[in-house]
Amino acid sequence: LEAQDIKINKAYLVSCTNSRASDLAAAAKVFKDAAAANNGVIPKIPDHVNFYIAAASLPEQQAAEEQGDWQALLDAGAKALPSGCGPCIGLGTGLLESGEVGISASNRNFKGRMGSTDAKAYLGSPEVVAASALQGKIAGPGWYERPASWTGVVRGEGDGVKEEDRMISIEDALERIIAQADSLVEDGEKAIGARDAPAADEPRAALTDILPGFPARVEGEIVWCEGDNINTDVIYPGKYTYQDDITPQKMAEVCLENFDPHFRTIAKPGDVLVSGFNFGCGSSREQAATAILAKGIPLVVAGSFGNIFSRNSINNALMGVEVPKLVHRLREAFPSTPAPAPATSQAPAAQQAIQEPAHNRQSLDSPPPAPVAAPVAAPAAGAGHAALTRRTGWTFSWDVRRSLVSVTEGEGGATWSQKVGSLPPNVQEIIARGGLEGWVKAEIAAT
Repeated sequence: LEAQDIKINKAYLVSCTNSRASDLAAAAKVFKDAAAANNGVIPKIPDHVNFYIAAASLPEQQAAEEQGDWQALLDAGAKALPSGCGPCIGLGTGLLESGEVGISASNRNFKGRMGSTDAKAYLGSPEVVAASALQGKIAGPGWYERPASWTGVVRGEGDGVKEEDRMISIEDALERIIAQADSLVEDGEKAIGARDAPAADEPRAALTDILPGFPARVEGEIVWCEGDNINTDVIYPGKYTYQDDITPQKMAEVCLENFDPHFRTIAKPGDVLVSGFNFGCGSSREQAATAILAKGIPLVVAGSFGNIFSRNSINNALMGVEVPKLVHRLREAFPSTPAPAPATSQAPAAQQAIQEPAHNRQSLDSPPPAPVAAPVAAPAAGAGHAALTRRTGWTFSWDVRRSLVSVTEGEGGATWSQKVGSLPPNVQEIIARGGLEGWVKAEIAAT
């Protein structure tokens, strides 16, 4: 990336992840080495760059101070922040503004996590962050030389993955998964029939007991949020996480705000939210589940879920079910081919030059270079553009007792069914009692 001359506005050596005393020492060495060629004087970072530092903890900061590394960073022009959650999670001083570019030694750069959704956030080691702050662009510290025989980055050398599979695109991976699953789905459909049959026709062993307080059937219109790897920062922006005055109504308003600002007006209470694969990956925050519930959406369907979201969903009484075939059908029926945002005179020249990695083209966590944000009109009903959130007119029904989902593809459309995993009684009980907290209270009261 150094050859692309990507100018930066902000650099971050913050968070609990890469801001230990050893990390601060590695960053300080960049400036100390530069001072050796500058008559012993620590060089200053450019005026257009803000460099923020925050130690992982007070003891780590004290160790860095004792070693002289903290002062070296301050002498270079770094701005000290207190230990604790800050810019890494989108809180406090130094957030990325619309159109800005930043580089951080933290561990996540999901869309909108460190500030504006129209900003670019790169991740790098403490040395690269320090070198970038010093040079005013993404740069290395100059300690390494490219081997003469170098032809490109080798990913996962020695891990046993076939080269043709190493950089497989999301589309190809999904096609492979679907191809492997289609035969299983077909066998399952033959076994249970293409449409619902009366529950009395099935053997007792095939039915799931429904506990009191748990719905035997959940259904609603499908609202389709196109995309894979929709993470918890996209579902519930980190900047709201520690605001104690957030009400359920406010949580509903900001639900999926970083994914699509129009979600709040398109999705309605009682809808069934359907999205792609690995839904809910990312940071651990229960609000990713409770914000969806606050919106009045009782059920999320996805090709697959991030483990952390699955756990938080159960703990907070949000139901979820995995139906990869539905994701495949929705992508066939509602193709989405959004064009990259065009460069405008409002966008910084350096940002216009940024090239996204070819195999990252489907990543919603890495938005294309964007101009300064302007008010966006809500999508018109029935418009032929590639909307991120769509009301489909399809209906989804989950027969919990029979572990069967049925989809009707719009008025007069085809109806198909598919067997899904059964919902165990212990999970039903937690959800029926409003989540794990309610379950624990009930258990305590019972004793």
